[in-house]
Amino acid sequence: MRKFKVVSPFEPAGGQEASIKALASGILAGDKFQTLKGVTGSGKTFIMAKIIEEAQLPTLIISHNKTLSAQLYREFKGFFPENAVEYYVSYYDYYQPEAYVASRDLYIEKDASINDEIERLRLSATRSLMEREDVIIVATVSCIYGLATPEIYKKMTATFARGERLDVDALMRRFIELQYERNDAVLERGRFRRRGDTLEIFPAYLEDAYRVSLDWDTVAGICRFNPVSGKVFEELDRALLYPAKQFVMPQNLIDDAVPRIEAELKTRLDDLKSQNKIMESERLKTRVEYDLEMLKEMGYCPGIENYSAPLAGRSAGERPDTLIDYFPHEHLTFIDESHVSLPQIGAMFAGDRSRKQSLVDYGFRLPSALDNRPLRIDEFRELLAQTIYVSATPGETEIKESARVVEQLIRPTGLLDPEIEVRPSEGQMEDIYSEVSARIKNGERSLILTLTKKMAEDLTDYLISLGLKVRYIHSEVETIERVEILMGLRQGQFDILVGINLLREGIDLPEVSFIAILDADKIGFLRSVTSLIQIIGRAARNAAGKVIMYADRISDAMKVAISETERRREMQIAFNKEHGITPQTVKKAVAAILERHVEEEKQAAQTSIEVLKKSYNMLVPAERKKLIAALNAEMLEYAKRLEFEKAAALRDEIAQLKL
Repeated sequence: MRKFKVVSPFEPAGGQEASIKALASGILAGDKFQTLKGVTGSGKTFIMAKIIEEAQLPTLIISHNKTLSAQLYREFKGFFPENAVEYYVSYYDYYQPEAYVASRDLYIEKDASINDEIERLRLSATRSLMEREDVIIVATVSCIYGLATPEIYKKMTATFARGERLDVDALMRRFIELQYERNDAVLERGRFRRRGDTLEIFPAYLEDAYRVSLDWDTVAGICRFNPVSGKVFEELDRALLYPAKQFVMPQNLIDDAVPRIEAELKTRLDDLKSQNKIMESERLKTRVEYDLEMLKEMGYCPGIENYSAPLAGRSAGERPDTLIDYFPHEHLTFIDESHVSLPQIGAMFAGDRSRKQSLVDYGFRLPSALDNRPLRIDEFRELLAQTIYVSATPGETEIKESARVVEQLIRPTGLLDPEIEVRPSEGQMEDIYSEVSARIKNGERSLILTLTKKMAEDLTDYLISLGLKVRYIHSEVETIERVEILMGLRQGQFDILVGINLLREGIDLPEVSFIAILDADKIGFLRSVTSLIQIIGRAARNAAGKVIMYADRISDAMKVAISETERRREMQIAFNKEHGITPQTVKKAVAAILERHVEEEKQAAQTSIEVLKKSYNMLVPAERKKLIAALNAEMLEYAKRLEFEKAAALRDEIAQLKL
């Protein structure tokens, strides 16, 4: 096994070494659960990397959204250039699950747009787990959804070696069984072609392709080459090909599963007929019989994942295999921002079950489709090997079950948690104006947090009327625009950002030195202990950081958050004094996040959809293309908000325009 080795110009500092040693010793002692309670900016990612280096175990890192996962992936790629660092998130740019709305008798067919690059990265992750031990996979909660069993996936391969005699036709049939498509004209990812005595295949998980040169029925040579330029990178003695899809089944298992599916269909049809559900019975019979014919003839059918339980031979209710099953028994898991990630994992099963139950009840799917599902939280916990929860505000569950809780309160930069003041809500606008004006003079930025969207918008208008440069941000602002706004704040395009929940954007804002929390004493999620501590942490990247809570009383949540912050400050001040450290504001480059998507969003937003609908000429290809692009952007946004009926209507409209 190649050793995990951290490559970094930095050495552990500010108490990081003690945290690394404590958690690494817990792993060696066999502790199943531990917690790293690290303040914002304390270098938790670097600590995680050094623990991996100490433990020398394959590692899964779970984050709660794609943005944070992408950042972690980039950081770990930098820390471990000699090891396999992989990225495993949902590969859908747009996903509309199959659903049935009984109240409207509306069936919505599954529709999705797959991101080819993310699909490649997912396949690369499973391939690395098959071949290597020095693997780090950064994933979202999509890692708790079902895949083909590791044993089956490992067997679903094709090999060819220099000097080997082979049946070329049999090999190409094997490629098709592995879900590769034959296309003799264009070689693209997931396809293969034959040209005379040359066979070329582009593995779905690589950026290069394989060329197999044949001398009659003997492999004369194998090389890895660029499928666009044709440039040969290296000559190989042998090559191993993995499937083009993550849910694959050999034909013999499909043949074995057909009788099980037929038996389940018969039982379910009898059940529906006994309830006098004749229409549902006929609907189910038609669909399943069609799918069975496809499975027999092609080895595949649309929605094959809904038959995953009978195909894999699982009994009713038995959990599916997931990415975690691809790891060896001894591995390490980090759950980043565990106070958010764990509740999210716990909520996945119920939502999926509710949607599928309606499909089963109304004859769209067999009951076994219910077992094509994410893991329940108890199943997930049982699967975990040694696990470290990572959060500035871990929940009670993490603390309670952890053998040790390691606090990382000291930042390598020497920065302190910000000062906190509580001021009355009366006269708060005048007070805020005075505070933000002082920050603007120093070239610093400010955040103001409200409780409602309307208040955020109204406050923005008010501050603009006073001559200040202000923007607002909330859930109705599109994802790409949110990134643009945050970048604009860092670049100084404006000085004040007003929002409701600025905790989940996954971007550091070291230019922010002042945070105002309005209605800090209100009861609810946005003013809970966890939320307040996370908000306070936003000002911890600036040496002049300060937080003012505007409230008419001091709530219990405020008391705890203020007390915890003061405790941390005292320890940080004492450490700095002992070591002669002067806090320095973080200097961090303004990264061009999602540049391509921002540009696409700008282009799509240049034209009003309503104007296009009224004025476009469908006989002019350019105008029709503009309208389709605008409608597609709107459809994707509806899908993100889970408004699938509206998304489905737009999908149908787009389909008509393409005819």
